[in-house]
Amino acid sequence: MIRGTNGDCRECYIAQIRILRHTSCQLDKKGRHRWEISQTRRRRLAAHARVLTGTRVIDAIKRGGVSHVLSVPDLHTAKGLLTPIRSDPALTLIRTCKEDETFGIAAGLNYGNKRALILIQYTGFLYAMNAIRAMACEHKLPMCMMIGLLGKEPDVAPQDSAKFGVRIIEPILDILGIKRFLIDDDSCVDAISPAIEHAYSASEPVAFLIGRKPV
Repeated sequence: MIRGTNGDCRECYIAQIRILRHTSCQLDKKGRHRWEISQTRRRRLAAHARVLTGTRVIDAIKRGGVSHVLSVPDLHTAKGLLTPIRSDPALTLIRTCKEDETFGIAAGLNYGNKRALILIQYTGFLYAMNAIRAMACEHKLPMCMMIGLLGKEPDVAPQDSAKFGVRIIEPILDILGIKRFLIDDDSCVDAISPAIEHAYSASEPVAFLIGRKPV
């Protein structure tokens, strides 16, 4: 056994610097160096490997029959979602000045048999609370909201976030009786299109919480 931390193995010392930490190094039968990464580093690498792909989210939105996206620009989703949506010929992007305006437009589109997705940040969700109360909760219109959780830490549950605004979003949705889905990486994306279909068939709101920046 050759320890990579005591200077006996130069190759392993260099590898240790590159991957930040490894426990030990040994030679295999062919004289090649092999090492194991610490559990802490494994968790960090796993977290880094988890991604949310914007194009996959957009494809799921379109499979749900959405033709219009209503948005106030959001730093959390701007690059990975808003920019490609803008250039997608299958989607019509409507930008508004205030978040509550998106709900009135979505209601009008619904009465015209068009499906809309509301793309806003969690601060905008809080700002538009009266419109959400009226149209989504009292009138039971199919308001499909995609809410960016700006500042939420990777692989931390929203209610465990250090940011107060992020922590309160799920409890508020629960109190309002709005079904919610945390979209934190690509493994969660398949839930989007069935949830949109259900929202329109049952005439009820739904919220998708974007837990990390789409890429």
